[in-house]
Order: sequence, then C-alpha cells, then structure tokens
Amino acid sequence: MSDETPQAGDLLVRIGAIMFLVGAAATLATVTPLFIGTHPLPSAFYWVCMLMGLGFLIAATGVVRSAAAQRRQAEAASEGSAPSAPSSPSAM
Repeated sequence: MSDETPQAGDLLVRIGAIMFLVGAAATLATVTPLFIGTHPLPSAFYWVCMLMGLGFLIAATGVVRSAAAQRRQAEAASEGSAPSAPSSPSAM
C-alpha cells in the first residue's frame, strides 16, 4: 500500500483500468472462437467488448484531471513562494 494521499483522478484511472481489462478479456473470448472454428459467442459478449474503449476514455479523463490538479497546486505553490517585486521610487 502506498503512503501517498489520493490525488484527483486516481479513482477514475483505477476504474478505467479495470473496465479496460474486462473489455480486453471479453475481446479475447469473443475472437477466440473465430480462430478455432467453433460457433461464435452471443452478441452480448460483443457489447461487453466495448468496455475496453470506455475504460480507456475514463482512465484518460482521470489522467487529465490529475494533471490539471497538479498544475493548479504547482501554480499556487509558486505564487506563495515568489518574492514580491520591489516598488519603484515614484518621481515627484
């Protein structure tokens, strides 16, 4: 187990990865009968194959969300640590 605090988007990446793996397994199960010459699986298996693409999109959304959160956090840290510009003497 990791000591890191969960970032925004981590859950989406995990869910997307699981959906991708389920879709990939369904794709292998659906294509295998075509190669070995048996009867194809029912059409419901073809619909489960679409989880592969959907899982990829969900994981990509999680990565983008995590990157945006890290960018905001880095910008906030740099604004807080940046020294203020010295004021220029005013000409009177």
